[in-house]
Amino acid sequence: MQLNLINSYTAALLASAIGIFTAAAQPSSAVTSAPVYVPSYTHAGEPLPDGVIMWDALTKTADATNGQDFARFVFTFTNVAQKIDLGLATNITSITNLTSVTNSSLWAKFRGGKITHVASITRSTNTVTVTNSITPLPVTILAVHPSCGCTTAELPPVPWTIPGGSNGTIKVSVNLAGKSGTLFKSVAITTDNGKKDLMLRINVLPPPPPKPMSAEERAAGIAAAKLDRQAVFKGDCMNCHAKNVEGKYGQQLFAAVCAVCHEANPRATMVPDLHNLKDPTSEEFWRTWITTGKAGTLMPAFATSQGGPLNDMQIASLAAYLNYAMPSRVFPPQPTNVPAVK
Repeated sequence: MQLNLINSYTAALLASAIGIFTAAAQPSSAVTSAPVYVPSYTHAGEPLPDGVIMWDALTKTADATNGQDFARFVFTFTNVAQKIDLGLATNITSITNLTSVTNSSLWAKFRGGKITHVASITRSTNTVTVTNSITPLPVTILAVHPSCGCTTAELPPVPWTIPGGSNGTIKVSVNLAGKSGTLFKSVAITTDNGKKDLMLRINVLPPPPPKPMSAEERAAGIAAAKLDRQAVFKGDCMNCHAKNVEGKYGQQLFAAVCAVCHEANPRATMVPDLHNLKDPTSEEFWRTWITTGKAGTLMPAFATSQGGPLNDMQIASLAAYLNYAMPSRVFPPQPTNVPAVK
């Protein structure tokens, strides 16, 4: 009975040991994966230091012709960010100097001989920095913010991670509708290493002077306007009378749609001189004429509700400008039924 128990216990120990060694001998089924790069927002609000992104330019300029819809820019860059591991190398040099000494007089009596050489050891230590390794680092563009709504940037979805040593491109467009002169725009690029502004300058060139109409073209235009005074907003005529009015107000709008007839040199005889009208004028006077024009004449109706190109705000700004720039030269008649002041 006791022998059987011992044998059973021994068998159990052997089975356990065999199981342990068998499990240890089997290969592990665990799968390891490469670490995932996660950008940090810690330095996003700081200026981007040098040596991270190399741009082809930080400021770009473009000339745009009047009537051009967009000014377009392309910025290219290279990710040059690196991690440099440094180490210290120490070099120790020992130098033995032997100096000849003549031993005489008192020293010779005490020593009974001569000391001919004295040895001294000088130890010099040089420490230098050496580069152990250079590792390219990824950079992530976290956000892109143009300075205004008329400026847009085209790039891959953010966050956009650029591997170390690789290149990238950011395209920028500026809507030029209703704009003139010199424009300044910017695009803020925020990365996990800091922030950088890209600057844009657009020179919107003035429109070329209109080509003078020949006598035949003028006669044909007048004939068409007599049949339909809104004909100036149709076909080729709209290039001078209705094109590029979007975003224009006041004086700029007058130059675009009114001066072509009223300030022409020479001015057609049937077109009135706005500087010397024979009727009293006011802001309401100008607004009425611009809105509805005058049937039976060449004066068209400029309001969109009448088939013209101008909205209510543009008409109001144009009337205010004309009332200021071309004040009435004729005073309204005084009422005759006003009792005399005694």
